[in-house]
Amino acid sequence: MKDMPSKDFYKNYESSPHYVTTLDTKKGPEWHGCESCHGPGKAHVEGGGDKSKIFSFNNGSAKEISNRCLSCHTYGVEHSNYARSAHLQNNVSCVDCHSPHHAKESEHLMKEKQPQLCYGCHLETKQQFNRPFHHRVNEGLVQCSDCHNPHGGFLRRQLRSTAAEDTVCYKCHTDKAGPFVFEHEAVKIEGCASCHTPHGSSNPRLLKRSQVNLVCLECHAFTVDAGPSAIPTFHNQAQKYQACTMCHVAIHGSNTDPVFFKP
Repeated sequence: MKDMPSKDFYKNYESSPHYVTTLDTKKGPEWHGCESCHGPGKAHVEGGGDKSKIFSFNNGSAKEISNRCLSCHTYGVEHSNYARSAHLQNNVSCVDCHSPHHAKESEHLMKEKQPQLCYGCHLETKQQFNRPFHHRVNEGLVQCSDCHNPHGGFLRRQLRSTAAEDTVCYKCHTDKAGPFVFEHEAVKIEGCASCHTPHGSSNPRLLKRSQVNLVCLECHAFTVDAGPSAIPTFHNQAQKYQACTMCHVAIHGSNTDPVFFKP
């Protein structure tokens, strides 16, 4: 049957991560072994294996399934926000990604390894990692869960943050983290994605535009509204000088110069 454990699962149950539930002496039998997930099994056994007498993960709703899992996996920052996660709000349950009985990946009982598992739903992201400049997810050097918490969080797109609650990008790009005396407002307010496309781009350094000055001009343009300072009229915008970072070398922030000429 589709929902039955794999071959020799009962015989080798001791090697299952959920076997530890049988060692808990502080809770009753309803927290041990199969019953910790499927509920009391007496009526199921007396009914000759009637599956309607126990909780079946194949027939339960995403909320019901997740509540079963979260009865144990609800503590710590990794799972505690799943009730508000985008996955649960879109009827994605724990068993859509994890499989206690048929896991193909021993780590976290995943149905499939990353990023293929994530690509099953996020097809729009898959093509971004095929662009010439990209984070090396397909190569196995970076995983989706390094930046996103699939179990939910407080940041948009379920992004993680560093230990200092900074943008997750700073976990690797520590030289851009600061703090700086003179901060680039775009980085402080909108984050790295104001200039870069995080998954992949056709432009070097994952920039949104092919020319550096076009990225800068999205904010630093002539306008009557209060906002970022405009590019002075004496700036030569000929191709030779189009990279603003030729002069503004500390564009992510500076401790010595308000216009980022020096670090």
